[in-house]
Amino acid sequence: MPELSRRRALTAAAVVAGAPFAVATAARAAEPHHGPHDPHGSHGSPESFDEVYRGRRIQGRPVAGGGHHHGGGYAVYVDGVELHVMRNADGSWISVVSHYDPVSTPRAAARAAVDELQGARLEPFPAA
Repeated sequence: MPELSRRRALTAAAVVAGAPFAVATAARAAEPHHGPHDPHGSHGSPESFDEVYRGRRIQGRPVAGGGHHHGGGYAVYVDGVELHVMRNADGSWISVVSHYDPVSTPRAAARAAVDELQGARLEPFPAA
């Protein structure tokens, strides 16, 4: 049996570390995709929402002008604190809390942030 070299050990570690990314990528590829300008199968900005998810109030709505928003003129809030979201070129959405896990809608970004916070309070993100 060949001796385990540093190079082989690092290669094996990289493969193991990349496995969750490959699974997440495959899962996202299986989701329906409507393109960057039509993420919901309809034209325009995503619809507003206001709901309680896992005991946290999440809200989202279009905003005029966009200002410092990278979400294409869309604002998302968790318990009244703005969750900065950004729309990617492929139409997916990310937030400052879960930026390595793109989702299909701002509502999904808010829910992912609540999951990631695990009960912790969302702190305001300082605008530059």
